[in-house]
Amino acid sequence: MNNQGFKLEQLFGSKTRARLLALFLQHPEEAYFVRELTRKIDAQLNSVRRELQNLEELGIIVERTDHPVSKSTPSLSDKKKYFIANPEFMLFEDLRGLFSKASIFLKNNLVQGIDDNGNIAYLAFTGRFVGNAAAPTDILIVGDIDQKSLQKVVSAFEEEMGHEINYTLMPKDEFLYRRQVTDRFLFSLLEGEKIVMIDRVQV
Repeated sequence: MNNQGFKLEQLFGSKTRARLLALFLQHPEEAYFVRELTRKIDAQLNSVRRELQNLEELGIIVERTDHPVSKSTPSLSDKKKYFIANPEFMLFEDLRGLFSKASIFLKNNLVQGIDDNGNIAYLAFTGRFVGNAAAPTDILIVGDIDQKSLQKVVSAFEEEMGHEINYTLMPKDEFLYRRQVTDRFLFSLLEGEKIVMIDRVQV
């Protein structure tokens, strides 16, 4: 089965709706203001407002004007209208499971795209992919690949996910040397939580 053309918008009707759903489902405890959402998912204000109304009518999110729990709230005394996921929605957990599986398709597409365009020895998801915002990178790629080809594949992935991805590309010789000398940056990734997708150096 070829999943190379898989896109979230094909499942959910629009890219804005898919990105909003992903954000609310992945962070159900977070509250978001409308303009904050436009920045986070890189979408037009009117499009975001329209899809928020659709999601609210379905019961997947709720609108509130009390104090939000989001850390990004400007002031505790600021009682603006904001939106938050509704975990009481009947299909909430089913949707979370669906998005989790969909993200696996997208990750596999990314890995396949990178592997097809270069000579990759090692690739691992770290950082935001394992819930570690403090990690220095989100993807560690070891091997040889044309920078333009890599950026094209990563940009397509970012477009689907709705957020920027930080990646580190390292030649295999440099990787082996830095591993040998116990380089701090490299070992913070190798010793930390990660999802290894390609390992042809047996790290």
